[in-house]
Amino acid sequence: MGSVVKVKASDGFAFDAYKAVPTGPARGAIVVLQEIFGVNAHIRRVTESFAEIGYVAIAPALFDRVQKGTELTYSEKDFDAAMALWRSSSQEDALKDVTASIDAVSEESQGKVGVVGYCWGGALSFIASGNLPGIKATVSYYGNVPAHLDVKPKVPLMMHFSEHDKHVCIDAVPAIRDLYPQALVYTYDADHGFNTLPRNTYQKESADLALERTLSFLSKHVG
Repeated sequence: MGSVVKVKASDGFAFDAYKAVPTGPARGAIVVLQEIFGVNAHIRRVTESFAEIGYVAIAPALFDRVQKGTELTYSEKDFDAAMALWRSSSQEDALKDVTASIDAVSEESQGKVGVVGYCWGGALSFIASGNLPGIKATVSYYGNVPAHLDVKPKVPLMMHFSEHDKHVCIDAVPAIRDLYPQALVYTYDADHGFNTLPRNTYQKESADLALERTLSFLSKHVG
């Protein structure tokens, strides 16, 4: 089980983060970046699952600057609320909080930190690969990468895309492969959110395969 900790960003803003630690020595650390639904039960479980295999894991509450304690479900009603929060959020501020979260786990992981993001967090993890210091690798799950193709990754990068995604332009994947030949880019016969167990688009086969690839990648580049 994890617990809520306070983290302070470079501009002095203090936000909540859900942190889980392994029972033994840490092999590294993972910063888990939320979907637009906040650090809800699903994201907390993902964070705990990384700790169970030996990583210090932390999930910053990236909506805290707009609304503290955001924890939404995947219902249609909550989707509208999530979109409103996302539109009210600043990418610049979110990246400050991601940076602070990287710093918060760096010392106890001997500087071996990876970033894994989902949905909005998937876009942020991609942006982090070219802009944030202190990380060894990033993984993006169905992030809106096509909106940020000016990013120049400086660390190893893995991307997972959904072939039936209605939120991310899957047609851009060939261009992404051409622009980033160093990246590992995978597509799945699934919809957006295929890794999210409580969501009606969850697809176990794709989720399991993406996780297998992700863990192998993190083991190689983070620890």
